[in-house]
Amino acid sequence: MNDQSNNLNIMASRVEAMKQELSTIASAPTNAPQGLPGYFYTDQSYFEHECTTVLKQGWHCVGRVDELAETGDYLTLQLLNEPLIIVRDEAGIKALSNVCRHRGMRLAEGSGNTKRFTCPYHAWMYGTDGSLLRASRMKNEGFDPKTCKLGEFHCEIRFGFIYVCLDGNPPDLDRRLDGLEDLIGAYEPENYRIVHSDTEIWKTNWKCLVENFMEGYHLSVVHPETLHGYTPTGLSKKAASGEGFTSYYANYPEETQSRGKGAEGLTKEARHRSTLYSAFPCQVTSIAASLLVSLMIRPIDAESIEVRWTMSAYGDELDEDTIKQRVSLWEDVNREDREKLEIMQASFKSIHATGGPLAGPDYEGTVHDFLLWLNKQST
Repeated sequence: MNDQSNNLNIMASRVEAMKQELSTIASAPTNAPQGLPGYFYTDQSYFEHECTTVLKQGWHCVGRVDELAETGDYLTLQLLNEPLIIVRDEAGIKALSNVCRHRGMRLAEGSGNTKRFTCPYHAWMYGTDGSLLRASRMKNEGFDPKTCKLGEFHCEIRFGFIYVCLDGNPPDLDRRLDGLEDLIGAYEPENYRIVHSDTEIWKTNWKCLVENFMEGYHLSVVHPETLHGYTPTGLSKKAASGEGFTSYYANYPEETQSRGKGAEGLTKEARHRSTLYSAFPCQVTSIAASLLVSLMIRPIDAESIEVRWTMSAYGDELDEDTIKQRVSLWEDVNREDREKLEIMQASFKSIHATGGPLAGPDYEGTVHDFLLWLNKQST
């Protein structure tokens, strides 16, 4: 056996052992939940296992529908190893491969509006439906334009968000999100308009940001000036969960003013809290009466992620000054979280990062939900 084969066997054995450990952690009594040891967040071989299972087979949020309002509007991104073009054509929004069928060149960068995509290498031209329109000087008896259409991935719209799955046989998105409509439908999430977006690289594992965003246990400690005043840890309450999501309420103190009127059908309680949910594997979202903030996590390797976050406002309720204030607040919140997660990522390599007990349902019950879901996807 050569060294390469031996290394592959060692990595496979390690992944199998970690899967068994995850299963053991997931089967702990519900009143004594445990977190994951540090190597689940640092081991590259385990990350590669996740890429072929939980990540490739999951539905990933890639943007908001109103970002692609007109025919020809597009945006590009890299999801795992796949360069994508998300584009609106005459038939709706679709996810195309951003790889020319000739020699594999990337076709488009950034975002914009176009009637066609032209390869910058040999000028092959494609329509917004992915069909090959022109391939100049091709004199090859085996060339058939019909077989050179751009690859396409499954794409769905829910709650004003665009979701993409890289797997050829994707899971049922509606089943995974069953119950989420009851949680956030009254906010009318499809009626929020995007007002800001930004993309950053965070030096942390993708699971860390999901877990961090989805628990209220850290709010008053990590965000004493930015969040504690209106979403203190002590008022966090576990909310609904389903096959592919979890949630909690970040309630406001009684003396705190509502942060907007929002949709007509909202209850007084809904206007007096932020509802936070994660659509597994990689979307975390906070929705309140007038504001919707969503973080789309794109794993790069075991210890780094690309984070694209968007802020949307309900209708025209918020003026420009208020929007600027909310953007500034969320920039500070994200910075505070990022700093803590990057410090923690470095600490995960310690032999004493063995995974500790999780707090009760209202504080870290969402983290427990996530770990249970990870275990189901890894088997």
